Amino acid sequence: MGKMCSRAAAFRNVRPLMSKDYCEARRRAIGLYRAFYRYIPYIIKYFDIAKNEEDCRWKLREYFYRNACITDVRIIDLLVIKGYIELKEVTNQWQQKSHMIRHWCPSIEPKPTDFLGKFIAGID
Repeated sequence: MGKMCSRAAAFRNVRPLMSKDYCEARRRAIGLYRAFYRYIPYIIKYFDIAKNEEDCRWKLREYFYRNACITDVRIIDLLVIKGYIELKEVTNQWQQKSHMIRHWCPSIEPKPTDFLGKFIAGID
């Protein structure tokens, strides 16, 4: 017969990824935000995108506010690690212009809803 898992084993303490507590994780997230914020003029220059610094700052702020409600330290650390990877790819120019533009423009074309648009697109 198989051994059943006890409830105490299911809720074990896990090691943090980098931060010991929420304050340290928040400090790391703010450090990532500042690093991206400082690099915005270079992103505009090197990738030659048709956005100004204010648009880029709003987009950066939007990405960070999207995850503002997360309180789990491990998830915050994981997101900060992914953010630093993204920053490394941008600073080393491993990403291309299309990778920068995708943050503003979704690549999915809306399907036509009127009769003439459907007829031209060849949709029933």
